[in-house]
Amino acid sequence: MNTVMDSVAAVPARAPAWPIYRAELRCELRRAWRYPGFVLPSLLFPVLFYSLFGVLLGRGQASIYLLATYCVFGAMAPALFGFGVQLALDREGGLLMLKRALPMPPMAPLLARLLMALLFAVVVASLLITVAIVAGVVVTPGAVFHLLAVAAFAALPLGAIGLLIGSHVSASAAPAVVNLVYLPLALLSGLWLPLSMLPSLFTTLAPLWPTWHLSQLALPAVGQPAQGSTWVHVAVLLGITVAALGLARRRLRRIG
Repeated sequence: MNTVMDSVAAVPARAPAWPIYRAELRCELRRAWRYPGFVLPSLLFPVLFYSLFGVLLGRGQASIYLLATYCVFGAMAPALFGFGVQLALDREGGLLMLKRALPMPPMAPLLARLLMALLFAVVVASLLITVAIVAGVVVTPGAVFHLLAVAAFAALPLGAIGLLIGSHVSASAAPAVVNLVYLPLALLSGLWLPLSMLPSLFTTLAPLWPTWHLSQLALPAVGQPAQGSTWVHVAVLLGITVAALGLARRRLRRIG
C-alpha cells in the first residue's frame, strides 16, 4: 500500500497551460512584426485611405461615416491574411503537423492567431480615431469604446473566414484568393462609400456579407443610421463564425 501511495505521490502535477498560450502568442506576434509586408499595409493603409478620402477629400458627413466603416475595414487584413495566407503556408511547410505532434493544447495556435488579429484590429481602430480627433471630428468616449469593441469583434468572423480559406487553398494561391474576398467585401458592404451611392442591387445583396453586418454595428457609434437589429447582426456574425470554423476543422482533420 505504501509503495502504491508513494508512486501516486511521485507523479508530478499537470503544469498550467497558460504559459504555453502566452509563448505561442509571443511567437505569433514576433513572426507578424518581422514581416513588414504584412505589418505596414495592415496598419497604415486604412489610416492613409481615411486621411485622404475621409478627411482631406471628405464632404459633409464623410469623415464621420468613414470613421465607423474604416474601423471594420482595418480589421479585415489582419484577420483574412493572418489566418488565410499564414495557415496555408504552415500547412504546406509542415509546421501545422509539427504543432499537432507537440505536447501543447490544440487550440493554442488558433487562439494566438486570433489574439494577434484582434490586437491589430484594435491598433488600427485607435489610429483611425486619433486621426479623426486631430482632424476635428467629435468622438465621444462612448463612441471610442464602441468602435474598438466592434473592431475587436470583427476579428472573430473574419478570422474564421480566413481560416476556411487557408484550410482549402495552397500557399501560392492563398494571397490571390484572400484578395478576391478582401477587396469585393469592402466595396459591396459599403465600407468605402455608402451603398446609397451604388445601384440598388448592392443594397439588396448587402445582408449577405459579414462586413456589412459589422458596419451596421459600428455606424451607431458615430450617430449614423443603421439597418436592422443589433442582436440580429451579432447572431448572423456568430453563425458565420461557427459555420466557417466547422468547415475549416473538417478540412484540416482530413488533411492531417
